[in-house]
Amino acid sequence: MSNSSLTPAQKQSMVAAARAAQRMAYAPYSRYQVGVTVLDENGQMHAGCNVENAAYPQGVCAEAGALSAMVLAGGHKVQAVVVVGTGGAWVTPCGGCRQKLREFCDAETPIFTANQENWGPTYTLEQLLPQSFGPEHLPSA
Repeated sequence: MSNSSLTPAQKQSMVAAARAAQRMAYAPYSRYQVGVTVLDENGQMHAGCNVENAAYPQGVCAEAGALSAMVLAGGHKVQAVVVVGTGGAWVTPCGGCRQKLREFCDAETPIFTANQENWGPTYTLEQLLPQSFGPEHLPSA
């Protein structure tokens, strides 16, 4: 799905869901709240928020939560992603989440960035994770 394949209403719904998820984030240590919405192949939106843990590496990123919700609901293909964060720079998925998205996205899947007021830059997964390793690299069972 290209950037232009999303309707304005879909984009607005996705960013609203990501912003709502961001407000629910559990980030008592970093105070850095992130919300994400993924749109699946059935047109369903799935949101996630980051959930920190006192044992820092044990936290869960918003992207992982959204992907888990998608799989639980029966989705298997991400058509678009919206990431909402705070701070001075536009938030993009961390390296680990880029790889998690790679499992369910095409190279051209749009990844939109936003904050509570504005849209930021849009990237493709290929731009964020060039020359990536994915399912096609593994022998089929």
